[in-house]
Amino acid sequence: MIAPSSLGLASTYPLHLMEKQWSKTLKILKNQVTLANYKTWFSKTALESVDEENIVINVPSGFIKQQLSTKYIDDLAKAVEESFGKSLHIELRVDSSLDTKGGISSEPDLELDFEVRAPDVSQTGLNPKYSIENFMVGLSNNLAYAAAQAVINNPGTSYNPLFIYGGTGVGKTHLMHAVGNALIQKNPHLKIIYCSSEKFMNDFIQSIQTKRTGDFRAKYRNCGLLLIDDVQFISGRDSTQEEFFHTFNELQAKNAQIILTSDRPPNEIQKLEGRLASRFQGGLMVDIQLPDFDTRIAIIKARCREKGDIVPEECIILIAELVETNARELEGKLMQIIQIAKLSNQELNPAFIRNYLGKPQPSSIKLDHKKVFSEINRYFNTKMADITGPRRKKELVLPRQLAMYLLYEECKIPYERIGDLLGGRDHTTILHGVDKIRTASGTDREIQRVLIELKQALTA
Repeated sequence: MIAPSSLGLASTYPLHLMEKQWSKTLKILKNQVTLANYKTWFSKTALESVDEENIVINVPSGFIKQQLSTKYIDDLAKAVEESFGKSLHIELRVDSSLDTKGGISSEPDLELDFEVRAPDVSQTGLNPKYSIENFMVGLSNNLAYAAAQAVINNPGTSYNPLFIYGGTGVGKTHLMHAVGNALIQKNPHLKIIYCSSEKFMNDFIQSIQTKRTGDFRAKYRNCGLLLIDDVQFISGRDSTQEEFFHTFNELQAKNAQIILTSDRPPNEIQKLEGRLASRFQGGLMVDIQLPDFDTRIAIIKARCREKGDIVPEECIILIAELVETNARELEGKLMQIIQIAKLSNQELNPAFIRNYLGKPQPSSIKLDHKKVFSEINRYFNTKMADITGPRRKKELVLPRQLAMYLLYEECKIPYERIGDLLGGRDHTTILHGVDKIRTASGTDREIQRVLIELKQALTA
């Protein structure tokens, strides 16, 4: 209840009317946000006073005041305006006594008891085995790791969105899950949504078919952390991109943290709307490359400790030297080697490993030019006419120059012949393109990643 002496402002509303309008405000909020968010942030608020221009709302703690001020102030303002019939300036005050008692708090039939529970990771879709502690850090992923740590310490403010990209099996999903697991340990009430872009799309389509788009939006737009894996697959899906655009905007306006993963940076995702690409690039973009030698050694040692397997140091070093691939395939090869040694009752030594893995393939292999064109077109979603034709569109420059470089370095085709294959281009154009990629491959991490993935595809 409100004691007249406690009013910080001269109230112009009768007490019974204030109770009625505040009750209406809470009902509106309950429909606007999820029940969990309502119980966490609004259930123990109480109306202190209201006049023609201002409304004072008491909250039980400084933490809840901060959350309401940064993430839910717009929802609160809309509900107040709708119930009181005018836009009012909102002032939030801390009243710790509200933990045990309320003021004008809610309608009688609302169930507002909220039990603090341990975080239930199974409800989030997160994999509990992925943690920030067991993520192997090296030169290939140290920037992404540092960004993840910053997000854990300051979600919604440090880097929002955080866009992690790289090839398959390099640890993008691991890092995404690790952030989610760390944040839910810090705040058990944090609503987390993790899903693939395909699930987001399927949920949206189903909501249209069942006429429940409101439920879909209530789910995806009222969370504190949204994790979308393989976001590149929404490209070309116009209605899904439209919905994701509005979801992204609403979450970002509430300072909800957004983390996205992709196999390539936004500007290389074909048929991705410009406004989405712009927003994806508006936070921090970090790439994860294939693990370097030292990181591969660390991965092997960590997996051996995890499984309780004993592998001699010289064997670990040899496996790291011979298996120059992503973390997932490296772990797979390690498990195969250990299991075959156990089943055949052989000693794990360098000779056994060399016999199983064979010699590393040379970096330069004689290839057919048709395969180079095929892989370039598959990777960049282009056509032969795009690569060999006269068009000088910006998005065609990189795939065309990569084709020149690979045809020269891997297929050992002379400049003049490459010019013929690329639609009759002059050999000086080919020379320039090859030099451009050769120079970039020594300094540009993105070019390095693309070349590694293309070479892997060509020698597969």
